[in-house]
Amino acid sequence: MILGPTATGKSALAIELAKELNGEIISADSMQVYRGLDIGTAKPSKEERKSVPHHLIDVKDPDEPWTVSDFTSRANEIISRLHKEGELPIIVGGTGLYLNSFLEGYSFPITEANPALRARLEKEEAPALWDRLNKVDPEAAKKISKNDKKRIIRALEVFEGTGKPISKLQKRSPVAGKYNVIMIGLNTEREKLYQKINERVDKMIDAGLVDEVKTLLSKGYNRKLTSMQALGYKEMIDHLEGKMPLKETIDLMKQKTRNFARRQMTWFRRFDGVKWFGSEIAIRPEKIREYIVNSFK
Repeated sequence: MILGPTATGKSALAIELAKELNGEIISADSMQVYRGLDIGTAKPSKEERKSVPHHLIDVKDPDEPWTVSDFTSRANEIISRLHKEGELPIIVGGTGLYLNSFLEGYSFPITEANPALRARLEKEEAPALWDRLNKVDPEAAKKISKNDKKRIIRALEVFEGTGKPISKLQKRSPVAGKYNVIMIGLNTEREKLYQKINERVDKMIDAGLVDEVKTLLSKGYNRKLTSMQALGYKEMIDHLEGKMPLKETIDLMKQKTRNFARRQMTWFRRFDGVKWFGSEIAIRPEKIREYIVNSFK
């Protein structure tokens, strides 16, 4: 498992390791699953995906649902098959909830989305929704930030749909003992990371992010879709709707991506057993490969 904040070279390292260790890559990125969201999600190129098999990329249209439960179940299916074929599964990504749920073995309750309920709850402020959740499911509320509106609404949706707290419906079967999980973390000094983030956003603009968002909107994908709330896309839609000039949009994307990187590290600091490397090592993966091989002995 290769984890770390955005722009630290996780994908490049994963590809190098997959080539040398007979591996295949499983993406743990909640937005790379959507077709058409290519530039803004920093998907591996088509050439890179041809050189090494990638899974859970481009598996859904932007208006189709995809949940952490989908990720954990699909990832386990792929890993089981790869083990039988003698291939090394390499999970790579920065969506902390996905990685944590996989490691902890949570099986999330299957409750269909309730658009009407979600629309009603969306009108309320997140802290008020959290207070409501705290009354019906204090255990779940303790694990969710008062500002994490999306997860609060999902927990309330499960309670409304089943009459039971989501914390009681979640079943846990940790992967410890089931898999030998070697966790590699990539990180770098904050100033260097912020510089890389700023450069990445500029490259996205140069690569045609504005036109990519225009194309998605022209296909009828609503800005309220979960996919269209992805970092960079939401801001670019505001620009295209005339709400802010392009330069201001780019600056906002950089700022929000830097904030996102900090939140990612908050997630990853919770993980036990991570071997951290400076992201510059991604260019020279020999030490990481050596660490992995020795871990299997």
